[in-house]
Amino acid sequence: MTPSSALAITYRHARLGDVPALNALIATFAEKKLMLPRTCNELYETVRDFIVAEAEVGGLVGCAAVHIDTDKIAELKALAVAQSAQGRGVGRGLVERCLEEGRALGLERLFCLTYQVDFFTKLGFARVDRSRLPEKVWTECVRCHRFLDCDEVAMWRTVA
Repeated sequence: MTPSSALAITYRHARLGDVPALNALIATFAEKKLMLPRTCNELYETVRDFIVAEAEVGGLVGCAAVHIDTDKIAELKALAVAQSAQGRGVGRGLVERCLEEGRALGLERLFCLTYQVDFFTKLGFARVDRSRLPEKVWTECVRCHRFLDCDEVAMWRTVA
């Protein structure tokens, strides 16, 4: 696939059969220490959280998850777009579907922890002090190689 070729994408909720491809996609970013690794078992347990981007040719090229923390807020996490599909609006499309999901669930906000501040700022997210995030989020943080020296930026936005 060349950078100039059009990419026909379908966005949908993940299915159990997507787990091996989700695992492989996430692993490419986890190996670069850009996101937390996820085991297949974790992905099976949380498959209902995931929205996937599927290319007409090329299969699964992106994913993102909406993980509910409280009745008002959820984390947008595990956003990953295959190298071959980057720069084509797939990440934006996934975030927009996550926001739609948040609205449908009746949430007030989605938050994320990210290194991609400019990307999320363009989508209406604003920096927020980590102390405003649910304590529950930190249960995953202990698994991170940067736990004691975290440099991810906390951001959030309303879903309305």
